[in-house]
This record gives sequence, structure tokens and C-alpha cells, in this order.
Amino acid sequence: MRIFFLAASLLLGAMSSFACADELPLWEAGFGFTGLSLPDYRGSEEQRGYVLPLPYLVYRGELLKMDRKGLRGLLFESDRVEVNISADAGVPVRSGRNAARAGMPDLDPSFQIGPVLEVCLVRDCDSDRAVQFRLPVRAVFASDFSYLSNTGFVVNPHLNVDFRNLGSGRWNFGFAVGPLFATEQYHDYYYEVSSPYAVPGDRPAYDAAGGYSGSLLILAVSKRFKQAWFGAFARYDDLSGAVFAESPLVKTKHSLMGGFGLAWIFGESPILVKSSL
Repeated sequence: MRIFFLAASLLLGAMSSFACADELPLWEAGFGFTGLSLPDYRGSEEQRGYVLPLPYLVYRGELLKMDRKGLRGLLFESDRVEVNISADAGVPVRSGRNAARAGMPDLDPSFQIGPVLEVCLVRDCDSDRAVQFRLPVRAVFASDFSYLSNTGFVVNPHLNVDFRNLGSGRWNFGFAVGPLFATEQYHDYYYEVSSPYAVPGDRPAYDAAGGYSGSLLILAVSKRFKQAWFGAFARYDDLSGAVFAESPLVKTKHSLMGGFGLAWIFGESPILVKSSL
């Protein structure tokens, strides 16, 4: 159940919002399935595949929105600048199934929440061509649903470009690229090897530092049919130069994850609102 919600949020969180401004239903609801291929964590060379149920929920309120970018709360809005509250999540890792972490504690599911600054870099970001600078700053918490532990902060300044309603099929395409930064506490959660778990000659003790956490590139495509929605994404991570790159838990500096989702929409609000979601 935990991996269902977290992996689904990974798929939906990787999608940009892909529709031109129009009169759209206040809410839409549907259900489908998703296929995902994910590394255990950034820097892991072990990849796992998942086929999971996928909820499709969209809400286009004035202050609260739920869409392919996740659950967001609007704090400030002007012609070119928005400040929202956004969230993200990460999947759990069973160390017994990962050779690099054998004998170490499991990694619990993680949840991120915090403000994101969005600056429109073109005349109108509600049009079919949009370019934005985005700066999310999120606090990270780990939990197995019996406790909650703060595991630091992450910052991901990036450029986001959307192309909407392409061709006669009205497909949508977008990409995002930028660096990642995180606190020592966050890096330690994934990459620290404390003395009790060190293995001489194989997994030496290691204490990660805070700072540069690598960079990423996300590509996404989607299409809304009359009663269905399809989306797919690919994400490339480059850990070259990351402050934790020498951790014995980092087995590769290049990783690729991807996924797709297909949902059938079975209900929508009769109330229409002006929206770019």
C-alpha cells in the first residue's frame, strides 16, 4: 500500500501541467494503472519494476489545486510570479534486497513539502508554449506510518519548458533540467555508513556532507482523450561531482527511471472554471 501511493506520486509528480487555459471542470476523478522502473535510490545500480493501481484526481480550485504536479496550495500570484505549497514523495527500500545496503537499516518512505517559487519567463505561461524558472524548497520527512522523522531539506532550482497541443493529435510535451542541493542530514539518510555497518575492504564508514546533490533531466509526454488520460516520463540523474559521490553506497553516477500511466475518467464536476491545468 505504501509503495502504491508513493510510486504513483512519482509518476504524477514528474508530469508538467499540460493544457492550455480554458473552461474546465472544477474536479475530475478516474482510475487506471501505472508501470514504473525505479532505482532503489539515486546512485543505486539495482532497478525494480512496478505495475500498480493509479488514481487520477484533478482539482482546480482558486487556492488549492491537485494535478500532474501534485497537491499545491497557492500562497501568492501575480502576472509572472506564483508562490505555491508543493509536495513530493519517495519509495521505501528494503536493505535485504539491495546488495550495497545488506545488513543496514531499511529506508522508510519519505515525504517532502514546502514552498515553490514559479517565475514565467515568456509573455504568457498559460499559452501553448511556456517557459518557467521554478525553485522548490522542501522539508523531508521519513515515516513507516508509526513515526515521523525530519531528514533535512532539498532545493531543486530548474528550468521548465512545456509545449502543449502539438500537432493534430494535440499531444503535450515538456522537460525540466536543473541541479539539486540538499542538507547533510538528507544525504546522511541515504549515503552515510556508520561504524556498526561498515565492512572492512568493502563498505568503509562514511559521513556525507551537505551541498551539491547532482543534476537531473525529466522528459514527459501526455494526452487527454475524451474519457481517458495517458502520460509517460523519463528521468535521468547525473551524480558526477555530488558531495556524496564517494560514498560506498553510490554504485553508479548515472541512473534512469521512467514510467507510464493510463487512467479512465469516470466523473467530473458540472461547474466549469478558468484554468490552465
